[in-house]
Amino acid sequence: MKLRSNEPFWLVKNGLINSYPSLDRDIETEILVVGSGITGSLIAHRCIAEGYETTLIDRREIAHGSSSATTSMLQYEIDTALFELVEMIGEKAAVESYWACFNSIDDLGKISKQIKSTCGFKKKESVYMAALKKDLPWLTKEFQAREKHGFPVSWLEPAEIEEKFGMAGTFGGISSAQGGSIDAFCLAHELLQYNQQRGLLVYDKTDLVKKEHTKSGAELTTEYGNVIKAKKVIYCNGFESTEMIKDKFVDLLSTYAIVGEISEDDHSHISETLFWNTADPYIYMRTTDDNRILIGGEDEEFVDPAKRDSMITGKSAKLEKKLKKLLPGVKFRTDFAWAGTFGETKDGLPYIGEHPNFPSAYFVLGFGGNGITFSVIGMDMVAAKLKGEEHPLDEVFRFRR
Repeated sequence: MKLRSNEPFWLVKNGLINSYPSLDRDIETEILVVGSGITGSLIAHRCIAEGYETTLIDRREIAHGSSSATTSMLQYEIDTALFELVEMIGEKAAVESYWACFNSIDDLGKISKQIKSTCGFKKKESVYMAALKKDLPWLTKEFQAREKHGFPVSWLEPAEIEEKFGMAGTFGGISSAQGGSIDAFCLAHELLQYNQQRGLLVYDKTDLVKKEHTKSGAELTTEYGNVIKAKKVIYCNGFESTEMIKDKFVDLLSTYAIVGEISEDDHSHISETLFWNTADPYIYMRTTDDNRILIGGEDEEFVDPAKRDSMITGKSAKLEKKLKKLLPGVKFRTDFAWAGTFGETKDGLPYIGEHPNFPSAYFVLGFGGNGITFSVIGMDMVAAKLKGEEHPLDEVFRFRR
């Protein structure tokens, strides 16, 4: 499945950071991680830190799936509002999920610092704006839910948003003191480089055509006939997991993003903040570390790559129009435009855990708008599982919940 189109900004910006061989022999390993994006690289990082003999493979080049197309906005807010999630899964589970995402941003900062990453990790404010006046009661209810459970939030009136950020046409919003941004493509590469020096084996362009799972381990065969025997397989293959798992557990959507040219204008009034709104589909916006503006949204149901890609020009024009309406005083000219595919679950939560059809396997599928923070949570959940321990979110993120 093709997950992106054209050339996303991050792929062009970074170029070929590192290359790896394809697997050309039979191997045995304790842990096999399938998927080299930000999720797989984080899981492999934790497995190596825990002392497991670990191998990572990907069917394409490293991090060329969703991690090259993500906008890399780090938010603790889940796609399902906190007060709605409380109604769906209960207060304890909902609040624990939100706090886990909240803490994962700081955890990611520590990892970035540990490996001396150049991914540009930066803590930022996050502002969730009412797109329409009729959204205000809903957004106010969400603000009250977060405030009740101790999240550092404040309410911004429309005049405050316009004065602080130069944004027009909003109806108020929630300001959260916890957010961030990174270059996920860069971080994935740097994590693999760091851990390769510590024993991690990495193979790209290694596609699996046969998977046999038993309680004692797994035997997987590549397209070239090489066999991988592993005690545990951890699938971090995102949307491609739908090729394996026949349950209807995620809806695939296409999202669109544009990045402007490097600007000589002062964007300091918006550079420390992430923006998104209550529209359906919602738009999201941030600046890059080289002073570009990035805006995304205009989601559509995913049909096929050709249909998705044919809409890039029209979607780009709509995003430009929305940007100029929000920030009328900002000069913007599109430099990059692309589409990506992402998953939407019934409750906005990821699927992390075992699946009954795949013994000796574990899945870390961080679907939704904050898949990166879900992946960080997945590190702790995987570590606990490998030790035979329970994690507080096992039941919340399980399959067939």
